[in-house]
Amino acid sequence: MSPSSRDVHEDVAAYALGVLDEEDHQAFERHLMSCEECQAELRELSEVPGLLDAVRQDRSNSLTGTDDDRASR
Repeated sequence: MSPSSRDVHEDVAAYALGVLDEEDHQAFERHLMSCEECQAELRELSEVPGLLDAVRQDRSNSLTGTDDDRASR
């Protein structure tokens, strides 16, 4: 989707998660250089990908029975 067809400010979360296509990624990076609002929001979201990975790993461990707490019992 081209930046002209939507508000580039809506791309902060998608950028933080790394799910923008190449064209949108480049457009957002150009926008990010001059938009303090998006820079601040991106800083706030910077931990989200790691937190999602941790949740995914915890869920995977609980489904497979390889949870660290269970292993130490």
